[in-house]
Amino acid sequence: MSEEVEVVTRTEEQLAQDYSAMGDSVALINAVIAGDSMADDDAADRQDCVDRNVAHLELMKAKSDWGSEDMTACDAAIVAGNGYTAS
Repeated sequence: MSEEVEVVTRTEEQLAQDYSAMGDSVALINAVIAGDSMADDDAADRQDCVDRNVAHLELMKAKSDWGSEDMTACDAAIVAGNGYTAS
């Protein structure tokens, strides 16, 4: 039994909103790792935040309808987030 995959093409406005949201995730991952955000939260909450934002970036980056958007910061945040262990 084959599973059908729905292909959704986003509008330019949706692409821009999604790319902006990815930038927010990049900024938050970097800020948590640097200790500039959530510094007073416990390690489990910081780790959960980074993990959720990395998952968001991986999901969004995997979409096939990106154009010429630069994914360099996204890639770096995914690598940094995957290597992060809150303490």
